[in-house]
Amino acid sequence: MSIEERLAAARVGLRRHDPEEAAELQRDGALLVDIRPRDDRAAEGEIPDSIPVERIVLEWRLDPASAHRLPQVDAERPVILLCNEGYASSLAARDLRELGLRRVGDLIGGFRAWRAAGLPVVDGGGPAVP
Repeated sequence: MSIEERLAAARVGLRRHDPEEAAELQRDGALLVDIRPRDDRAAEGEIPDSIPVERIVLEWRLDPASAHRLPQVDAERPVILLCNEGYASSLAARDLRELGLRRVGDLIGGFRAWRAAGLPVVDGGGPAVP
């Protein structure tokens, strides 16, 4: 299966949000989780109040059953993943959905779409959640 086929399969049934909808959901309590590497966040900025979690530890920090999960994560809280352009976040959301995170989705177009929509951005590059 090619990566394009894997991506299409990952997106079947996935909640995908445009930037404006993601901003509204964040205001209503959804977690925005930024899976971009620190260098990308430093170069381009971050979404205010998003949580940087590098991809290498994502499943441990967001699995509702993990002893290492973030305290604000549970199976019912909406979580929106974001990457640079909305590809890696779709694959990661699929993996989290398989772990039992029922309300996980991703940001269509990723961080770059958020910025292009004129939504708030702050300087980035701080450490991710360990």
